[in-house]
Amino acid sequence: MASDTLISGQSIKDGEKLISSGQSFELGFFSPGNSTNRYFGIWYQITPETVVWVANRDDPLTDSHGVLTFSHDGDLVLVNQLKRVIWSSNLSRVLKNPVAQLLDTGNLVVREHTNLNSDDYSWQSFDHPSDTLLPSMKLGWDLKIGLERRLTSWKSMDDPSSGDYSYRLNIHGLPQVELVSLGSGKKYRTGLWNGLQFSGSSMAPSEVTTPVFFYGANEIYFVYGARKSEFITRVLVNHSGSLQVYVASKRSNVWNIMYSLPNDKCDTYGTCGANSICRINRSPICDCLKGFVPKSLEEWDLLNWSGGCTRRITTNCSKEEGFLKLAKVKLPDMLKFWMNKNMSLEECQVECLKSCPCTAYANSDIRGGGSGCILWFGSLIDIREYEEDGQTLYIRLPKSELDFLHNSDKKKRVVILISVSAIAALFLSAVVYFPCIRNCQIKSKGRKVKEEDVDLPLFDLATIVKATDGFSEDNLIGAGGFGPVYKGNLFTGQEVAVKRLSRNSGQGLEEFKNETILIAKLQHRNLVGLLGCCMEREERILVYEYMQNKSLDCFIFDRERCLLLDWEKRFDIIIGIARGLLYLHHDSKLQVIHRDLKASNILLDGSLSPRISDFGLARIFACDEKEAKTKRIIGTYGYMSPEYAFDGKFSVKSDVFSFGVMLLEIVSGKRNRGFCHPNHHHNLLGHAWLLWSEDRAMELIDGCLCDSVEPQVKRCIHVGLLCVQKFPNDRPAMSSVVAMLGNESASLPPPKHPGFFMERSSMDLSTTQMHEELHSVNVVTVTMLDGR
Repeated sequence: MASDTLISGQSIKDGEKLISSGQSFELGFFSPGNSTNRYFGIWYQITPETVVWVANRDDPLTDSHGVLTFSHDGDLVLVNQLKRVIWSSNLSRVLKNPVAQLLDTGNLVVREHTNLNSDDYSWQSFDHPSDTLLPSMKLGWDLKIGLERRLTSWKSMDDPSSGDYSYRLNIHGLPQVELVSLGSGKKYRTGLWNGLQFSGSSMAPSEVTTPVFFYGANEIYFVYGARKSEFITRVLVNHSGSLQVYVASKRSNVWNIMYSLPNDKCDTYGTCGANSICRINRSPICDCLKGFVPKSLEEWDLLNWSGGCTRRITTNCSKEEGFLKLAKVKLPDMLKFWMNKNMSLEECQVECLKSCPCTAYANSDIRGGGSGCILWFGSLIDIREYEEDGQTLYIRLPKSELDFLHNSDKKKRVVILISVSAIAALFLSAVVYFPCIRNCQIKSKGRKVKEEDVDLPLFDLATIVKATDGFSEDNLIGAGGFGPVYKGNLFTGQEVAVKRLSRNSGQGLEEFKNETILIAKLQHRNLVGLLGCCMEREERILVYEYMQNKSLDCFIFDRERCLLLDWEKRFDIIIGIARGLLYLHHDSKLQVIHRDLKASNILLDGSLSPRISDFGLARIFACDEKEAKTKRIIGTYGYMSPEYAFDGKFSVKSDVFSFGVMLLEIVSGKRNRGFCHPNHHHNLLGHAWLLWSEDRAMELIDGCLCDSVEPQVKRCIHVGLLCVQKFPNDRPAMSSVVAMLGNESASLPPPKHPGFFMERSSMDLSTTQMHEELHSVNVVTVTMLDGR
């Protein structure tokens, strides 16, 4: 039997199968893995081991005598050798002339023979999922009949019986999709539906899928469609408790993981405990909400945040209480709440103040400027900060606490303002102003730069203000430690990125000069281009070439945009970064140690060619200088070499380590920092080393890559591991790195253990004075320099 249809009077025995009309799916009997039990299910024809639905998952057959047929009432039934019904479609009505058909979507449907060409199904497998969600398959609720469609994991790879994890749409309060463990409760949640998307989770189409959320009176469900016919996709809840999105080309039989959830530690439900916030780009990642302190400071210092935080000053329901605004966050879980969809935000605040137990409030819908009201009572659980998207939460605090926070911020602003004003006054006194673009000479001092002048175009402030439309919020494209970054258009029509020193920034003239002088001296196709600067009144502004494709991290860590970077393009980016770094270390007039290489500091131009940026931490070495040391360690956790993180020592080999981290991130699509794996507790470097040691290096490759060249990928992983070796002397120079990447016939030495090769390091990196940045768009921030 090889048709797609089973009619009344026919049956399917073990060894027989149905095949969908487009040759995409097959239906029949199978035994998973090493199991000897027999199950009836559906699988992909190109990969028969990829089973997407199982009928008798909790009642297996022990022999090969099972038969699928129709009962007298028109039910589709699976019977064993003794004619006992093992599984049934349990139709709600009797069918006179039933037909079962395997559609090319992977859906098995039952209907009357007279309705063969209609969508009037009496039963369909899509209403009873196993562990896999396919395109056009609904995840959610049919409220008219009380039907919930959820995914439930297999017990193990060899056992498709109902496992410990489920992926479901929770419609209690506002809808949110959750990954739930039967033993320990929620493991992950998307965030609440806010009228446009699940907070922090984009509903924009990807390169291969189009997500849709339907929120109606009779049905609430999530569904996704396929955008490109040459790709096939599926969503799987595996037996280890991870949600994985797979993609494969129809021309091959290889499935690649586009992304997994939870994706990082902040994705894990309640990582930081009650009344706290998780920020993946900070170290440590957990922090108490303002106005709250750790419940157990001792546990908190040991990075055990499960106890959460408690109020510093308890609320007493007085009229003096107010609210602290917390923007760009995943709203707390709706455990104890009250909701009114017709209230304004102002009415919501009043309602919260009227209720003593109310701890926070927010809009329930962000469309049209915001509407609706949610009140939270008790502890606030599972708040996460996002770089983009997210919603605004208002947290209730006593007046004394709000005054304390306000005064603290005010004092910081006053100190910074005085410092900036003093430096600006000194600086402006040395500058000769002209009405248009001019040249300014910046003289260097100390060990950082040589005693010579650097000519650089100077823009007047009026030109910058006009180019950015008065530093309009609409032109804001990023922000970081230096300050905000704006897109601008000069009167010539040229697009530029304008980086403006913020009044609240802790950075000053030295960092400004360091970056300005260095970039003015350095010219290479793989370094960012500085067009000029502005030093007028109290302003310190850098004007760069505009990089329309933002930074590398926006692609490799984004599970949709990563598809735009095929392997050929990624390899070109790796080579470009390596050549730029080789220029800094060996080929330029100055030997420059960058000291803050990371994915967010690699900008991409219109053709996706890489440009190294952010030279605020850079250090110039003399010809005979091989290594330097600092007492103040400032950089980005996850990219710093061990000798710098522990001892403050840095050299060209420190940059080589950072390059190796980036190389492995580009190959894998995973961040080194925050990397988690179900089978061990190593970071990405340790994971890559383990795979390499077991001759499984290709398992590291990003699921977005369907066209990779295995020898080239494996060589990149090999070079990456050489670059991240623990000891600096073991790491290759950048000249050797470029040669190894470009010469496929060259033999490479075996790599030694990488730096930080330990499970859940006991080293508390939070005690070092590290500076960590959120990535900026088009140009990254300048960070505080240590004394040299």
